[in-house]
Amino acid sequence: MHRFQNILFLPHLQFFCCLFFLFSPSITLALIADAKEIERRLTKPEELSLSKNGIADLQRFYAARNFQSVWATANPASSLLDTALTFIANAETEGLDSHDYQLHQLQQLQQHAGQSSSAAIELEVLTTHAVLMLARDLARGHLTATAADKDWHIPQPVFDTVAFLQEVLKKDRLQQSFDDLSPKNPSYQSLKQTLAHYRQLADNHTEWVQVPSSPSIRPGETHPNIPLIRQRIAQAYAADGVAEYHITATGNQDYDHELVTAVKAFQAQHGLNSDGVIGKNTLRALNRPLAWKIRQLRINMERLRWLPKNLGARYLLVNTAGFKLSAFEHDEQVLDMRIIVGRDYRSTPSFNGALSHMVINPYWNVPVSIAVKDLLPKQQSDPYYFSSAGFKVFPGNNRNAEAIDPETIDWLSLKRGFPYFLRQDPGKDNALGRLKFMFTNSFDIYLHDTPSKSLFQRDIRTFSSGCIRLEKPLELAAFALNKESLWEKFTENMGNEKTITTHLPKPLPIYLVYITAWVDGPRKLVHFYPDIYERDSNALRYARW
Repeated sequence: MHRFQNILFLPHLQFFCCLFFLFSPSITLALIADAKEIERRLTKPEELSLSKNGIADLQRFYAARNFQSVWATANPASSLLDTALTFIANAETEGLDSHDYQLHQLQQLQQHAGQSSSAAIELEVLTTHAVLMLARDLARGHLTATAADKDWHIPQPVFDTVAFLQEVLKKDRLQQSFDDLSPKNPSYQSLKQTLAHYRQLADNHTEWVQVPSSPSIRPGETHPNIPLIRQRIAQAYAADGVAEYHITATGNQDYDHELVTAVKAFQAQHGLNSDGVIGKNTLRALNRPLAWKIRQLRINMERLRWLPKNLGARYLLVNTAGFKLSAFEHDEQVLDMRIIVGRDYRSTPSFNGALSHMVINPYWNVPVSIAVKDLLPKQQSDPYYFSSAGFKVFPGNNRNAEAIDPETIDWLSLKRGFPYFLRQDPGKDNALGRLKFMFTNSFDIYLHDTPSKSLFQRDIRTFSSGCIRLEKPLELAAFALNKESLWEKFTENMGNEKTITTHLPKPLPIYLVYITAWVDGPRKLVHFYPDIYERDSNALRYARW
C-alpha cells in the first residue's frame, strides 16, 4: 500500500520540483552550468568570439578549479554574480567604457540564464572574462602605454589577473579586492570625482559659453567680451566650486576687480600665469569644451594607472605638461617649483630613474645637435660669441686636446657636419647655472639651474633642448640630501666656480611624466594644463575615446 501511495504521489513530486527549479534561478544555473559544459565550451573558442589571450586566461583560470563555476553557484544566497556585474558597471566611474566588458550582453544573459543552459554557460564564462579584463585594466591601464604614447618609457605594471581572481575568491575578499585595484593616490581620486561631476553636467546638456577671439584684455579696461567672460566664470563655479568664481554672472563691459580676481584664479587652475591679463592662452582655456575636459580627465586617469602603485617613500615627480616639479614624502607634496621643458621638436619624454648625485658649478658639454642647430648660428652672426659666453672649442671629440681659439676658425664655411666639441666653463653665464642633478637614463636628460630666470614667468615654458631647468635648485638640493636647509659650505662652494660632485645619501626616485589634469594645492583642486606636445590628442585617437 505504501509503495502504491508513493507511486501515486510521484507525478505531484515531479510537478513541485519543476516549480521549485523555475522560481529558483540560482539552483537552476548550478544544474546547467556544470564543469563538463564549461570545459567543452572553452575548447571551442570560436563560439565565444574572444581573443587568444582571453581564451588562454579563461582556460588557465578554470583548469585550476577543475572547471567549477564561480558565478552560478548552488547557494541561492550567493551574491558573487551581482558583485561582479556591479564591478563591471562601475567601469564608467573609472574613466573606462563598460561596453568594452560586454555589460549589456551580460545583463541580457542574466535574464535568460534560468531558462537556458547555453545562456547560463555563456554568462558564467563571459563574466569571468570581463572581470579578468577589467581587473587588469584598473591595475595596469586599459591601453598599451607605449602604443598610445610613443614618448612613454616608464614600464607598465605587471599584473597577473588570473592569479589575482583565484586568490581573492579563495580568501572570499572579492568586493574589497575590486575596490583596491585602481590607484589610491589623491590625484587619481580627485580626477575620478571631477569626472563624475562633469559627466553629470554633460547629462544635463550643459554647454559652456564660447568667448570670441580678441586682443589682450587688461584689468581696468572695457571690452564687449566681458559679459561673456562673466557668464563663463559663473559656469566654472558650477563645475569646480572655486570660491573666487562665485561672481555676478551679469554686468557691464568693465573688467573690474571682482572679475580680475576670478580670472586670476582661473588662470592658476589652468597652468597659466595669474596676471589677470586675458590673452590668447587664457581665452583658449576658457573656450575648452566640457566634452574635451571629460576626455582629458579619462586619458590622464589612464596615465596614472600606467605608473607603479608604489612610487617610493620619497620621490620627485616632474610633470612636463604642467611645467612643474614636485617633491613628495609619503605621498604628501612638500616642495613644488616651476620648470622649463623641451621645445616641441625636442620634447621631453616620459621616463623614470633615480637621482644619484649633484654637480656644483658644472661644465656644459654641448651635444652636437645643439651645437649645430642652436649655437653655430649665433657664432656665425657674432664671431666673438663663443669667447664671450665662455665656450672652449676642441678638435673632434678629443676633450683632452688643447683648445682652439674660436676666432681662428672660419665658421661661415661650415656647411655640413661639425668637426668640433664645445664645452662651456662654469660661471654665471653657464647654461646649466650653478647646479646639475644627475640620474642615469638613455636620453641624456638631467635637471639643472639656469641663468635665464625671466623665462619662468612665461605661460608656456618650452624653451630647453629636452633637459629640465629648475626655478628653485637650492630647495631641490636640500630635499635630495634630506636636509631642511643646505650647510654653509655648500653655498660657499657654489660661489667659487670650482666643479664639485656631491653624491646623495640614497638614490632618489624620479618620474618624468606628461599629465595634463593633475591635483595641486591644499584645496585638492584639479588643474588642467595645455596639451603642449599633443600627446593627449594622439592617445585619445588611439583609444577612440
